[in-house]
Amino acid sequence: MNTRRKLAALRSLMSEHGVDAYYVPSTDPHQSEYVPPIWQRRAWLSGFNGSAGDLVVTRRRAALWTDSRYFLQAEIQLRGSGIELMRQGVPGTPTLAQWLGRQLKPGQFLGADPRVLSLSEAEGLAADLEPRGIKLAAPPVNLVDAIWADRPAPRRDAISLHSRRHAGATAREKLTAVRAGMKAMGARAHVIAALDQIAWLFNVRGTDVDFNPVVIAYAVVLEREARLFVDLAKVTPAVEKALRRDVRLLHYDKLPATLRQMRGQRLPVLLDPSTVNRWVAGQLRPEQIVRGASPTTALKAVKNAVQIRGVKACHVRDGVAMVKFLKWLEPAVRAGQVTELSAAQELRQLRAEGARFRGESFNTISGYGAHGAIVHYAADRRSNARLRPRGIYLIDSGGLYLDGTTDITRTVALGRPTPRQKEAFTRVLKGHIAVAAAKFPAGTSGQRLEVLARQPLWEAGWNYGHGTGHGVGHYLSVHEGPMGLTPKDLKNVPLRPGQLLSIEPGYYRTGQFGIRIENLAFVARDEKLSGSEGDWYAWDVVTLCPIDRRLIERRLLAPRERAWLNAYHRRVRRELSPHLDRQHRIWLRAATRPV
Repeated sequence: MNTRRKLAALRSLMSEHGVDAYYVPSTDPHQSEYVPPIWQRRAWLSGFNGSAGDLVVTRRRAALWTDSRYFLQAEIQLRGSGIELMRQGVPGTPTLAQWLGRQLKPGQFLGADPRVLSLSEAEGLAADLEPRGIKLAAPPVNLVDAIWADRPAPRRDAISLHSRRHAGATAREKLTAVRAGMKAMGARAHVIAALDQIAWLFNVRGTDVDFNPVVIAYAVVLEREARLFVDLAKVTPAVEKALRRDVRLLHYDKLPATLRQMRGQRLPVLLDPSTVNRWVAGQLRPEQIVRGASPTTALKAVKNAVQIRGVKACHVRDGVAMVKFLKWLEPAVRAGQVTELSAAQELRQLRAEGARFRGESFNTISGYGAHGAIVHYAADRRSNARLRPRGIYLIDSGGLYLDGTTDITRTVALGRPTPRQKEAFTRVLKGHIAVAAAKFPAGTSGQRLEVLARQPLWEAGWNYGHGTGHGVGHYLSVHEGPMGLTPKDLKNVPLRPGQLLSIEPGYYRTGQFGIRIENLAFVARDEKLSGSEGDWYAWDVVTLCPIDRRLIERRLLAPRERAWLNAYHRRVRRELSPHLDRQHRIWLRAATRPV
């Protein structure tokens, strides 16, 4: 079926179930950013496959809301579908509730599956609709599933263990810390739904979700017992043996029985409203729910000494792959042999040559020319552009390693850059350096720092629509909270030593080019500044890869900015050279010459 026929089939079911509109968010029962194929309902129904986007279908109209990262992609993919694009954050764009208020009458119903709505979203949506007289309803089945005849089956790959050698702590040690957090919040039980939190807590990994080494599961932590609800067919004898002392393994479908048990016992149960779905909350008594962030969130975000060493080690291997890729790229482009997809595949193969590589941490953004201006561009066979020896090329990629996760963006000149391109690149670089070189007192949030990255662009009247940085997991999700470098209040939490974040300002000229420079860095204590006036922090950059000197307009760099870049390039050369052959060392030496 094409999109219009799918919408027609959905509308027929809406009539049968007595709902006047139906809400299809991009999430799954675990509020995952990256959704496994079996739950990619919005992408299947709408044809838009960006990672963020919410769809509403009424009897006559349909609309999809997404953010600035996906405006261009959504415009292309929704063309001819009958679905209107709602550009979030653009003045004049109605919210979902405002739009529904214009489409529906008081007393009509918006249908939604409570398993794919977080508790906080469900409550917020109901509150927004109430003044408009619209009610939130839960049909007994997910209506998209009912019309999705060729829906993919769940993956059945075996679960693997993440050893203490790489994790730095056992599941028992982590459970002790989580229970202490529960006790401090007045809870005697804790339901965990977020897949990366579960993987971290029990030191397990899987292949259930593309680019995320997680396992589809729920967990319940009690005062003296922990229960892991998972497809038992994926549990190997080794995993069962490793967990049996601390964890009771139950089938994924057995969670309702445990929730009923806790309801009967009237235990105070900790639920994170942002990650636990409305259906789970509905199985408990309202008065027994303790609301708050899961202790796993903050614990997971602060890497221990073993993890920090591992992250730095994997970035050396990742840097070697990047140097080999960049040296390969230009001659191959001149020979006419490179497309966006083949370039991404070449980089993946080079990463795979490194030790402990387990796959990519996200779908590589390989954008040439105008495609680089699509912030989360995903090349496919139709859009796959051939790289030419002119213009600029943006590649945003990352790897999953047993000892860490990487995420790096480099913008490369394939020919002589224009003055506008050089100015834009240099202003992005100035913003990157401003953040990376910053010293800041304890208690500072990423929200306060990220304006430093924008200032050089603002001076020219330019800006970018995405955040400046996100947290990164340890052999886990490439996007990790609660911290971030973002203007949004959502992540306005203090930065702490041991947290790993990206620093990635950018600039995009629609239809022309895109620029982004991204490194990962740990928050670290600044020993020189810390003292009687309190603790001070700085950034410990771990990404090792040259920044393209040919795109730099030297006169725009201040002396301290040139000094930072030259020192960074000296370090890149020093740490990567021992792992490269002579020809790659020669290339690296030229790529890291002083500016």
